[in-house]
Amino acid sequence: MFEHFLAGDGVLLGEAFVRDEVKFNLIHMITGFEGNVRLKTPENTLVLAYSQGFRPWLWISYEVSHSEKETLIQELAEHLKDEELPGIISEPDIARRFAEVFCQGKGTSFHTHLMLEVYHCPAVHKPINVEGHVVQASIEDAPLIAKFLAGFSEDAFGKPVDPKDMLSTAEGDAASGQMYLWVVDGTPVSMAKIAHRSPRHARINDVYTPRDQRKKGYASAIVAAICERVLEERLIPMLYADGHNPAANKVYQSIGFVNAGRMNDLKFD
Repeated sequence: MFEHFLAGDGVLLGEAFVRDEVKFNLIHMITGFEGNVRLKTPENTLVLAYSQGFRPWLWISYEVSHSEKETLIQELAEHLKDEELPGIISEPDIARRFAEVFCQGKGTSFHTHLMLEVYHCPAVHKPINVEGHVVQASIEDAPLIAKFLAGFSEDAFGKPVDPKDMLSTAEGDAASGQMYLWVVDGTPVSMAKIAHRSPRHARINDVYTPRDQRKKGYASAIVAAICERVLEERLIPMLYADGHNPAANKVYQSIGFVNAGRMNDLKFD
């Protein structure tokens, strides 16, 4: 019923997946790494992809009927019954139904970890009258990026993080050439990164402005500047935003991001 597939498989190029690929963009990245789990149906109506220890992403084609979808979910849960999955990420109804079936078989429960709003930006609206300019981060910026990443993590999860623990990640980000800083009078005041490029999109993440620099338009300015660069590559910028962070969602909408749907990130208890 389910078969493993290799990176570059046609299932991710088919009309049904492409229709949904903004929401499921991360599947492109996950399936690009050897050793990750990649499952699909022979009919290319379902894809499950994940790295060991991380929550899987589950896509089911919109062309599948409700009864067929239920059958697929039941059969997938049975196929994975011996796996210790930490959760599931998918469209809200699919995520919940898979979680119900899988957790029932395990005798466990689940809860919502994140509600993700998905956005893409076909055309960017650059903010005006914002001080500063964008620069590509260098390795010398790693300590500052580590500090920003620690602040980002604290905002997201509510727990203090030591910047020293983020230094290795920050050094990798700085060396990648994909991390950008918004600089005002020589001082970086905001950051954002191009995390991954897929055939039609570029995903932006790690958008962060320290608390004392907020409400000055810096986040809007840096994301807009990155979007301009992405659009010049003939790719469409996209990102996932926390559905419970209205300020961030407003920033993205103000510079041209259009909502493409919602994804639920569920954790298994």
